[in-house]
Amino acid sequence: MPFVVANGIRLYYEIHGTGPRLLGLNRTGGDLRQRPGLADLPLSREFELLLFDPRGLGQSDRPDRPCTMADYAADACALLDAVGWSSCAAMGVSFGGMVAQELALRYPTRVTQLALVCTSSGGAGGASYPLHTLDTLPELEQAEKLVELLDTRRDARWAARHPGEFAEMRDRILAALRFRADEPGRRTGMRRLLEARAAHDTWERLPQLSMPVFVCGGRFDGIASVENITALRQRIPGAVLEVFDGGHQFYLENPAVSASISAFLRGGAGRGRS
Repeated sequence: MPFVVANGIRLYYEIHGTGPRLLGLNRTGGDLRQRPGLADLPLSREFELLLFDPRGLGQSDRPDRPCTMADYAADACALLDAVGWSSCAAMGVSFGGMVAQELALRYPTRVTQLALVCTSSGGAGGASYPLHTLDTLPELEQAEKLVELLDTRRDARWAARHPGEFAEMRDRILAALRFRADEPGRRTGMRRLLEARAAHDTWERLPQLSMPVFVCGGRFDGIASVENITALRQRIPGAVLEVFDGGHQFYLENPAVSASISAFLRGGAGRGRS
């Protein structure tokens, strides 16, 4: 299994496919052992896709110390150094989109194009849902709350009409919450990630981005709202926005998302739809 020491952290990484280089930055709590994931997207067949487990999660080191979004971005930049990538496109999903913003702002020569997927700027542009506040709830209640946050169409009224489908979704989310939860340091790593996520704020610096930027999200996302992704587009010079029908996991559910991101990163997109 491939590991590198980057920024003083032992990181687990994978490279999939061939083509233009693309760094993928995963969602909140993302673990490359969980599927489906970024490696399963159709665009993974069109790019040389570099993925890794962030500090504290997956098979990477789990140091118990405070960290910031800048630390996660520094880890990503150091990983690029370790694998010999001087520059590449970057795609960040949810939490990974926050890391991607910091990466592009702090190391602009390393990022040639940027795709920000179901994410937020923080600050005046609006923060994504404060997932750290769910930690006080029992796991079953967390899972039930996340059913609606992941897709706002699945509210209490919908759940009452579709009890079987609701239970299936709740149980699937519950299984994801419990994935490898007994591994030493995982809960601590997740807590540190949520702390960094809660403090994320790039709003004042976003106009500094000069590379092409594609922003997209789901119309029924209760975690990174349409208002938040619209604010990102408006704040970043020349950014393109596309809004898809779907919730927070729209990018896994709709192959058209991969097609739009791929077209943009390959230079074939210049228009957004909303």
